[in-house]
Amino acid sequence: MTTALYDVPGPRTRQRHRLYGLLSTVLILALLGWILYLLFTTGQFTAAKWTPFTYKGIQELLLRGLGNTLKAFALAAVLSLALGGVLATGRLSEHRTVRWVSTVLVEFFRAMPVLVMIFFIYVALKAEPLVALVAGLTLYNGSVLAEVFRTGVHSVDRGQREAAYALGMRKTQVMTHVLVPQAVRAMLPTIISQLVVALKDTSLGYLITYEEFLHAGKLIASNLDYDLPFIPVVMIISPIYIGMCMLLSWLAHWVSRRQRRNPKVEAAEVAAPEPGTLLPGGHRRPG
Repeated sequence: MTTALYDVPGPRTRQRHRLYGLLSTVLILALLGWILYLLFTTGQFTAAKWTPFTYKGIQELLLRGLGNTLKAFALAAVLSLALGGVLATGRLSEHRTVRWVSTVLVEFFRAMPVLVMIFFIYVALKAEPLVALVAGLTLYNGSVLAEVFRTGVHSVDRGQREAAYALGMRKTQVMTHVLVPQAVRAMLPTIISQLVVALKDTSLGYLITYEEFLHAGKLIASNLDYDLPFIPVVMIISPIYIGMCMLLSWLAHWVSRRQRRNPKVEAAEVAAPEPGTLLPGGHRRPG
């Protein structure tokens, strides 16, 4: 028994895969145990190192930094999606000049490091830290998303486009009513992955003194008077970043499930013909 992509593994192969999985699990558990051992031996779980996080001032500083991170991410995400849509439309344009300009912009901003763009906007253009951070994230992620959108539209079967044009639809109608709705389902995982990248890249704001989550953690660690103060701070900040990224992934799965249940994208059920049903041409089906 085979599938279109690979042969179904046999008993020996499945046994070998289970062995690989068991060995990988043991190695991961051993690595986690070693890390916990180092944390305990260096006294990272003592009350003295965790008591400062019960202070109201430190909690407010962390919450304020988290709020600034979410604000920068929300602005960058919305603007990146908008910029990606504009650039993708330009790359799909039938006008050569528009297509050429859009291609140059996409390739330039994709090739530029995010940190360089953020520093350039902050230093050369003398923008506010939030503006510089959001602008840098928007230019980079928007150019990447433009390629995602363009590739997603091209991934739709060509017959869909030809059938729409055959029905007399204009190009705008073909894009908005035929191609884009089908392409979104294929693009959604990649879009969410790129938004996760944007969320993590908001941590670059601490380099330009933007008071985001990592910047707040750095301020806390620099004012603690015990050895290795960054480790407890990282142990608090990291799970929150991971949780936000997992929340984005969950949101993508939820949207995908809703799209599959949407009656507009589901196949309509057709009742089986019964005796007496009119056939094409006006003749009745014999009983």
